[in-house]
Amino acid sequence: MKTMGRRLGILLCVALALLSAFYAFAVMKARSGTGFWMVWLAIAACLILLAIGIAADWWSNFPRLVQDIIVSLVFIALVVFGTVEGCVISRMTEQASTDLDYVVVLGAQVRASGPSKVLRYRLDTAIEYLNENPKTICIVSGGRGVNEPFPEAQGMADYLEEHGIEKDRILKETKSRTTQENISNSSGLITKPNAEVGIITNDFHMFRALQIAHKNGLVEAQGIAAGSPRDMLANNMLREFFAEIKFLFS
Repeated sequence: MKTMGRRLGILLCVALALLSAFYAFAVMKARSGTGFWMVWLAIAACLILLAIGIAADWWSNFPRLVQDIIVSLVFIALVVFGTVEGCVISRMTEQASTDLDYVVVLGAQVRASGPSKVLRYRLDTAIEYLNENPKTICIVSGGRGVNEPFPEAQGMADYLEEHGIEKDRILKETKSRTTQENISNSSGLITKPNAEVGIITNDFHMFRALQIAHKNGLVEAQGIAAGSPRDMLANNMLREFFAEIKFLFS
């Protein structure tokens, strides 16, 4: 029975390792996050090492104290991961009230051909909201990255205008490079006292974006969650976990 359990453990680890390696190349091909696909390869490598460890019965060679420490650390890690991911999920369907004074669309990758797929989700959500709320002003926020042909805000404004949003309803913030800068710089373009503000970003990003908005003085900011590519959701959720941990300790 013990031998059968060990074999099943080895097969499960190898299967998950192959799946993780395959997903790494899918993420790399989709260019979803600069270099983050390597994390999935690292996970695959760890699973292969775990399979080897199960085959060699390394666990029984560890002193009981070491076993207890490992189990405790794994348990704590799972609790932290589950808690953060639960918070992220809790904001994934966020919707704001109507007739906001401003909506801020957070930037993402732009290319010569136009906004990336992730950014189009945000912009299409903004278009829908702006069409339904004709008095709302839109702030598009994003600077120019080293791998981008022009500032993200410029590409975002062009996309909105191409889809019928009037130019005088669009304000461009073209200097920011991070979500923190997106929000703090965009705040400087909000001139109406006690303005009601919405933050538009992808579902997986909404929890952290609202935290940053509230921390930067937009204490009443509301979220307007856009969708995201389903095939990249696991990757984006994992990235967001690490980004949230970094935010909490910054």
